[in-house]
Amino acid sequence: MDYQMLFIIGMPRSGTTMLERILESHSMIMGGPEPHLLTPLAHLGYFDKVDKAPYDHILAAESQKLFVSNLPNKERDYIDACRAYCDVLYGRMLSKTGKSIYLDKTPAYGLILPFLEKIYPDAKYIVLSRHPLAIFSSFANSFFDGDYQTAQQYNPILNRYIPVMTKFLRQDKVPFIHVKYEDLVKDPEVWVGKIYEYIGIPFEKETIDYGKKQPQPEAKKGLGDPLGVDKHSRPTTKSIKKWVNELASDSSKLQLMKKVINQIDPEDLKTFGYPLDTLWKPLEEGAGKAIAPKKKGFSVYSLQRKAIITLRSKAQKGGMFRKVLTKTKLACDVLLRE
Repeated sequence: MDYQMLFIIGMPRSGTTMLERILESHSMIMGGPEPHLLTPLAHLGYFDKVDKAPYDHILAAESQKLFVSNLPNKERDYIDACRAYCDVLYGRMLSKTGKSIYLDKTPAYGLILPFLEKIYPDAKYIVLSRHPLAIFSSFANSFFDGDYQTAQQYNPILNRYIPVMTKFLRQDKVPFIHVKYEDLVKDPEVWVGKIYEYIGIPFEKETIDYGKKQPQPEAKKGLGDPLGVDKHSRPTTKSIKKWVNELASDSSKLQLMKKVINQIDPEDLKTFGYPLDTLWKPLEEGAGKAIAPKKKGFSVYSLQRKAIITLRSKAQKGGMFRKVLTKTKLACDVLLRE
């Protein structure tokens, strides 16, 4: 590999887009929208299965494992093949820029870290963590109009991400730097400097003011989460304690969050950077100062996400809406058939 791979590992709504904008402003780093190259690869059958793929995933997995077992170097050959696929795509995307580092910050990679470690053991990893309650509050308010219960039912992100990410933080085979969102926004010069030192490239201080530089054209397209990052031109502490007011003013949300936190291993919370004995401290300090959170302004991205979530939920329930969608899909398949 004649280029360096760089991955930002973090949950949705944990600040990964902000950090990506900072780093892709560097003269040696190419960033952009989330490519999601590795998530499908991780579920082709050999390591994990795609349960609803249009083929028999059980037979496919067994067949692949048998095939791989007969290769000269067995699993190593399969991993090399996956790596070659990614190297071609990442490398050729990077080749048009003249830069030497490709940055991928797809949040879903936080759920396939054991696979990612196998494919890119020589990559550089930045693990970005944020207060779990701040993450969930932002997630629920951004896409579910503040409905915590629906957000948890749709995607229990804390329960899913924290165990996998903390297991990665405990391993010592693959290099990484662990950065807390709160530290990054409070002292960006120090932490961005540490990140560049870890990567092994010069510190370009002007990248901290990411909003002053026009993002690469590709960054305006594709998957990503621009809800907060486009409102500011550099890291800000304004969002650190938004969750405190919300939970202090709504007992039902607070009880749900206590239940969710109790389901997570205290050792995982500690490794993540937010030990149980201090996790609730901001809320305790803010007791009696609760202010109901303001409604978020209009956002096309947020509206699209909410529409997808709402319509998907209705479709899954069946009924007339699903029948209409099924007939519409059939009509589109017929009309668009080549």
